[in-house]
Amino acid sequence: MSSHPERNAPRKGKKPGFQPRFHKRGERPSEDWIWGWHAVEAALANPRRGPPERLLATPERARQIEAAFGRLPGLEVQDNGFIAQNLPQGAVHQGVALRAPPLEPVGLDELEAGPGAVVLMLDQVTDPQNVGAILRSAAAFGAKGVILQDRHAPRFTGALAKAAAGALEQIPVARVVNLSRALDELTDAGWRAVGLTGASGQDLADVLDGRPTVLVLGSEGEGLRRLVSEHCDELARIPMPGGFESLNVSAAAAVALYEASRPRT
Repeated sequence: MSSHPERNAPRKGKKPGFQPRFHKRGERPSEDWIWGWHAVEAALANPRRGPPERLLATPERARQIEAAFGRLPGLEVQDNGFIAQNLPQGAVHQGVALRAPPLEPVGLDELEAGPGAVVLMLDQVTDPQNVGAILRSAAAFGAKGVILQDRHAPRFTGALAKAAAGALEQIPVARVVNLSRALDELTDAGWRAVGLTGASGQDLADVLDGRPTVLVLGSEGEGLRRLVSEHCDELARIPMPGGFESLNVSAAAAVALYEASRPRT
């Protein structure tokens, strides 16, 4: 028995009979779930994923799933409350949650360096909502892929997958140990790296020339790190005539992708 009785006393404000929820032995933490209809639907349709390990759905969502994919292994018909108990607090699951084998990253040599091709490289952008939104913009503007640093990027589940709204299943993602070395490798393969920074004197539109381009974006707080910026071929800014100092990194990515997608003459 504990020598500290207060540790065993019920917490104030908890209802009688409250029991903490524990994961089953061997069960992965809740962050490994994908939730939200668009994210789950896209994951189920992706042949690069294996069969669902576990799939929770309300009766209505279960009917939608079976109509689109047939009877899937691991499908459990549950109510909204049960689904919510398996997810992080506040997760907007829309009646469906999936635990599936993870997506395997692609290699840098698998990114297609054709005329006008664009990929994004994120330098220590760690917020799942931002990365998910960036993936969504990358899919919308036809980017060829996204490159992340392996140790400074969020997992491809949960809030990230929800924010990506299915784009996670469409956009090739490469994870690398060292961004500077990756930029050297991409340069040798015919890519041109353009780092985005407000300190540059060049506008992005004046730097883009239609060649295969890596758009490199840094974190909102620190921006591009020095070594990463030194390995870029050009540094450019997004002009902001309204006088506001900076954009959210996902908004900056969308603006940069739009500019890069415009035809060059």
